[in-house]
Amino acid sequence: MGQVKRFVSVATIALAVGVLASSVDARQGDPDRVVPGGGITGAGWKGNVIDAGSLKQGRSINDSKFVASGSTITINAGPNNIYWNTAHVGNGDFTAKATFAESNHLKHSNHPHPYGLFIGGKDLDTPKATLLYCSAYGNGTFIMRGFAPDATNGIFRLGGNRGTANEAIRKAGPDGTVTQDISLSVRGGNITCNINGTDVATYPVTDVVGAGKLPSTDGIVGLRIGHNMDVVVTGLTITK
Repeated sequence: MGQVKRFVSVATIALAVGVLASSVDARQGDPDRVVPGGGITGAGWKGNVIDAGSLKQGRSINDSKFVASGSTITINAGPNNIYWNTAHVGNGDFTAKATFAESNHLKHSNHPHPYGLFIGGKDLDTPKATLLYCSAYGNGTFIMRGFAPDATNGIFRLGGNRGTANEAIRKAGPDGTVTQDISLSVRGGNITCNINGTDVATYPVTDVVGAGKLPSTDGIVGLRIGHNMDVVVTGLTITK
């Protein structure tokens, strides 16, 4: 057995290294890319990486590229990110909405990733960030989740662990593009996510406020962008 080990060929060693590298990638599932020329360009805008998976890879907000020009925001995401401007705040009853145009669907990943809005943002540039988001995927599904420091693994979920299918959510076409209109509303004691004109989910505010969840639905409104994707955001508004 010892002789066999001593005479392992260079080709065999190379193959073993390749298998090991593939195994590492498989364990990571879908590693973050690093976007050249990354960082944030746009007056008043900030960003942060708060997902455990991206943080374990050593990623920072500068591994993605964010450019705000007028009412158009172009994002080339490496890690999973949140972006916000402290001028964008929702209090009491309000509706936040924006249009998300995804391109290059699956070009940088082996499966779709979510993009959408968050509300109730607090301490966003710290490890104790809290927020609630609703996001669409280019495969016709959506999710509602929140970040809270006292939640299990820092995340609380609404509607299950995986994306929920809804006919209102558009699927990416053969050219890899898809556009979704997304809004989050707080009104009459409920929170509603509307995608492309259809209310896809409504929950009582009491389901998202409390221990292990949000301290309040009041707070900063911003963007929640999954990793390894290209998205253009327009029409970000907050109305009473």
